[in-house]
Amino acid sequence: MSSPPTFQPVLDRIAAEIDKMPERGHPADYIPALAACDPRRFGMAVAELDGTVYGVGDWRRPFSTQSLTKVFTLALDLAHEADELWEHVGREPSGNPFNSLVQLEYENGIPRNPFINAGALVVTDRLHTQTGEAAGTLLDFLRAESGNENLAINEDVAASESAHGDRNAALGHFMASYGNIGNPVPVLLDEYFRQCSIEASCADLALATGFLARHGIRADGTRLLTMSQAKEVNAVMLTCGTYDAAGEFAYRVGLPGKSGVGGGVIAVVPGRCTLCVWSPGLDGHGNSVAGVTALDRFTTITGLSVF
Repeated sequence: MSSPPTFQPVLDRIAAEIDKMPERGHPADYIPALAACDPRRFGMAVAELDGTVYGVGDWRRPFSTQSLTKVFTLALDLAHEADELWEHVGREPSGNPFNSLVQLEYENGIPRNPFINAGALVVTDRLHTQTGEAAGTLLDFLRAESGNENLAINEDVAASESAHGDRNAALGHFMASYGNIGNPVPVLLDEYFRQCSIEASCADLALATGFLARHGIRADGTRLLTMSQAKEVNAVMLTCGTYDAAGEFAYRVGLPGKSGVGGGVIAVVPGRCTLCVWSPGLDGHGNSVAGVTALDRFTTITGLSVF
């Protein structure tokens, strides 16, 4: 019996198509440490359930994970406190920019979902309460799942975000006024900025996301999440994972996904594989232009979609 074809020819085809794209968007210039990134950089990796990884372009080049980390902190906190988390953060799309304050006031300090900044602050706050070190717990998890002990926090990026983090500070203090933040806001912000400043490659992140394709099972065979919890995380990724463009992402890509303003996008094909794409040029919503296009092409070429 012949072995099934690998993903490498698909990735090579996609990379050739992306190379011809005339417009790649612009890097996140409101974070000075990211503003100098070349928007024409491109990397893509696919990890199968057994840990086999295929890649193309800059797939081994570390980049700033930013909001991609929100998926992993959500999973880690769910593993600690299960459904109690959902009393403090919702599961609905926001329809507003990721750093918006608008909904918090008339929803009594409860963020709409875990992937907007307000929701991610709540999740990080609760994980910090559970573990005593949210960013360190996350880093340990990513190192273990990726098999890369060299993953680290870029302290320069963390300092850059802290120096320009007034909006996140406002979100934290506002939610604290409603009793929805348990730790001192400066402590929370430090953990959050360090969390978002972890650097990893497409290969690292495709591997680290594998537990969601394995229905909650980690790389070492132990269970992190129940099957229902893994389904919940994938569902929230599909409906809320790409800021206020989640509907367009679902329409084009058809997979649970999460983007970050560092230019990364992770995606899950449950029961089959996980993907990570990186290209730092962003559209007006904060999503990688080339990254979303590459995932669109992947699901179109392979037919691998949740729909």
